[in-house]
Amino acid sequence: MGFTIGSFREIRDIAPGTRRRTRTSVRATVAEYTGRYGWMVAPGARAVRGECSCGDPRCTAPGAHPLRFASEISAGLSPARVAEAWDETPGAAVLLPAGRSFDALDVAEEAGCQAMVRLERMGLRLGPVLATPTGRAQFFVAPGAAAALPSLLYRMGWDDTGLDLRCLGRGDYVTAPPSDLGGLGPVRWLRPPSPDRQPPEARLLLGTLAYVCHRHGLLVRS
Repeated sequence: MGFTIGSFREIRDIAPGTRRRTRTSVRATVAEYTGRYGWMVAPGARAVRGECSCGDPRCTAPGAHPLRFASEISAGLSPARVAEAWDETPGAAVLLPAGRSFDALDVAEEAGCQAMVRLERMGLRLGPVLATPTGRAQFFVAPGAAAALPSLLYRMGWDDTGLDLRCLGRGDYVTAPPSDLGGLGPVRWLRPPSPDRQPPEARLLLGTLAYVCHRHGLLVRS
C-alpha cells in the first residue's frame, strides 16, 4: 500500500501537474542512481515544519532516516521496476546507504571546497562530493573507510588534533539530490557522480582533508 509523505493541506496546495513532473523527475534520478552508478536507494522520511513524516513525535532525526516500512531499492533494476518500487512511497526523500558501494568523509563545506582545489591540482580524480544545507561536504570514498579511519589518522599523525572530520559507513545514510535534508534545504552535488569515476581510496584524500580541516579549525577558533 502506498504512503503519502506530508499533510493533506500541503498536497492540496501543490498543482497536480507539478506533482507529476516532480515524481517523474525523482523516479528518473533514482533509476540513474541504481542503474548507472550501482547504488542502492532507501526511501526516506521528510521533515515538515520540524516534524518528521514518520509520525513519531519523539523522532530524534526528523526527515533524516529511512522509512521503517519501506524496502530499499536494489542496484541494477530496470527503470520500470524502479518506478514501480518508488511509487510505493510517493514524496519520500532519496537516501543512499553508506558502507555498500561507498563510504563518505564528512567535513565542513568551506574546508571541503579548499581541499577539492588542492586535490584536483594534484591530479587526483575525485569521486562524487555532496554539499548539505547544514554546511557540510561529503566526499564519497571506497567502502571500508569508516572502520579504517582511526588507524589511518593515527598513521598520518592526525589522530589527536580534534579534527572536524568523520566518516559515514555501514548503518549511515546520505541524503542525495533532488531531496532536501530534514526540511532545512536541498542537498546538491559539488562534484556529480560519473560512471567512469569510482570513489577513490580514503587514504588518497585523507592527508589533504586533514590538513585543510586543521587550518580551517584554527581560523574558526581564532
